[in-house]
This record gives sequence, C-alpha cells and structure tokens, in this order.
Amino acid sequence: MRLRIAILGSTGSIGVQTLEVVGLYPELFEVVVLTANSNWQLLARQARKCKPKNVLISDPLFFEPLRNSLKDLPVEVLSGSVADVVGQADVVVNALVGYSGLAPTIAALKSGKRVALANKESLVVAGELVMRLSEENRAPIIPIDSEHSAILQCLTGEKSKPRRLILTASGGAVRDVPLGSLKNVSVGDVLDHPNWKMGPKITVDSATMVNKGFEVVEARWLFGVDRIDVVIHPQSVVHSMVEFADGAVKAQLGTPDMRTPIAYALGYPERLGLPYEPLDLCGDLSFREVDHARYPALGLVRRCLERGGTACCALNAANEVAVEAFLAQRIGFLDIVPLVEGVLERVGNVHGPALEDYVAINGEAKRLAREMIYGDNC
Repeated sequence: MRLRIAILGSTGSIGVQTLEVVGLYPELFEVVVLTANSNWQLLARQARKCKPKNVLISDPLFFEPLRNSLKDLPVEVLSGSVADVVGQADVVVNALVGYSGLAPTIAALKSGKRVALANKESLVVAGELVMRLSEENRAPIIPIDSEHSAILQCLTGEKSKPRRLILTASGGAVRDVPLGSLKNVSVGDVLDHPNWKMGPKITVDSATMVNKGFEVVEARWLFGVDRIDVVIHPQSVVHSMVEFADGAVKAQLGTPDMRTPIAYALGYPERLGLPYEPLDLCGDLSFREVDHARYPALGLVRRCLERGGTACCALNAANEVAVEAFLAQRIGFLDIVPLVEGVLERVGNVHGPALEDYVAINGEAKRLAREMIYGDNC
C-alpha cells in the first residue's frame, strides 16, 4: 500500500525537490495534498503532473485563477488554512517557511501523522509544545534539514547517548568578505550561496548564521542533548557529527544535495536509491572555529534558548521581519541582527507558554520590528 504524502509549500525549493524524489517511486508514494502561498501557476503545473486529491492556495487572491486552471481535473481546489488538509496524509512534508509552519505541524502531530520536517521554526518557536505533542500522539518527527538528518543517521543503531553534537556551517555567501566591507554587501551578494540551492529567506539566515542558531535549537529539542557545538566547514560535505563518551566521532558525508535528506525522511528507516553525483573523497575538507564578531546572531540565539519561554519565538518573529526588510532593500545586511536585538529588549518573555502565548508574542515582536523599521507607517 502506498504512503499518502502531503507537501506543504510544494512550490518552494524543498517542495520541488520532494516532488522529484516522490516521482522516482510511484509504487511507494501517492501525493494527495499540495499547498502553496501564492505561486498558483507552478502549483497548477504540479497538480497536473501528480494529480493530488486537494490543492490549497493560501492567498485568496489566487484561488479563482488556480481553480479555473484545474477545472478539467478531478482535483478539489481550496483556499485557507494549510492546517485543515494535513489529516488526509500518512506523511506530512512541512516545507513552509517561518512561523507559518507551526500550526500545520501541530495539526499533523495531533492527527498522529509522521512529520517530515523542513520547517525548523516549528521547533524554534514552540519546541516544548511540539515535542510533547509528538510523544503524546506517537507521531514521529523526521528532520529534513541536512544537519539533523546527518545526526539522525549517525545515531541510528547506537545504544549510547551522545556526549556532544557538532553542527557544520558553510558560513554563508559572504563568509570571506572582510568584516569592514560587510556593510556594503548587496542582496544579490548575500543570496549567491556557493554550495546550496535554497530559498531567499534561509539563504539570508545562512549568511547571518541565524539559521545555524535555529538549528542548535532544533537539535536540542529533537535529540535532547545539551552540548551542541558549531564549526565552519566551507565545503558543506560533512553535514554534521556526533561525539560519544569514548571519544569516537561519527560523521555523515555527502554532496550538498537536499534530495538526500528528503529521501531519508520519506523512506525512514529504509534508504531510497537516488541518482546522485559520487562524492569526491580526494577533495579538501577543512574546519575552523566560528568568528563570533562576524556572526553575533549565533550567540544571540543561544541566549534565547537558555532564557526559554517565548524568547526564541520573539527572536524568530523579529528576524522574519528584518530579513523581509533586507530583501526589500529597506535595511542593510548589518542592520538585521541589531534590529532583532532591539525587539528582544522590548518584548516580554512568557514562561511555560501555551499556544496562545506564542501567537501573541509572535504578533507583538513583528509589530515592534516593523515599527523600528518603518516607524508609524508600518
């Protein structure tokens, strides 16, 4: 019997690559749900190719064009909340960007679905709540992030708890730009990642290393390990490492191709074959410490993790607004982290939060961030 797959955010980078992997195994997977925010043209093409039962466009402005383009197919076209359609699948691939991915993750876990998680913000914003729901409903979370997939692969079959997790970081597109010149980098410079093909938001977060901080938070919730270190690894070949009590370190290596962790999440605990470029083992592999003067965001995220409560939720919200403003060329690259810090100084922190607390803090932090950028015109 084929597994029914829902792909949330199917028109984004992870969603497109997930469809590539699923398309290799029509005997194993059936796509039953596709969703997108506003890219109705690509969503329509995807629907024609894999013929899901439902397609959902979040932005109501594009509902009619999407419905008209698919009126000759037995596909139900919907608009509204993505969380409403996750119950139809066996596996929910959450490839949404940012805070918007939290509600569908919660809905999928409450329905007892396996969640293949690329939306790290679900755990950054509400890790305690998400992991509790996963346990209570026996709904596994299988990470799609390459770093967390690597850790899972290193831990599979081990009976001993790791002593330390080591996340690797490329350092982003402007890693080698002199510190004094970072204030002048353009949006194009920051989006020109040398190794990974990703969406604009995560590519900016890679350059500030907010993304790596988020991955520290995600790893803490997924694997329950307190000691998590980060090293710069420019080649993006070693995806992460695990150190054990006897000093042994296991690493997972592979070409920088997101289809590998996607396939691992879909087939877990089995491996699916993929067409791939063989890894060049004769190439250089180098590592170096993180320069915290270049990447102050990493320490900022760690401090929010230590504070607990809704601190990481507020940080994520402020960062979403800041990155959006940078991509719109309203602020500079070096304005992103100070703006986030400014919001954190002004917003409250709720300990032992319920879902409504996360919702309130997310809204308040975004409001403060927009006020700091746009003033009274936000």
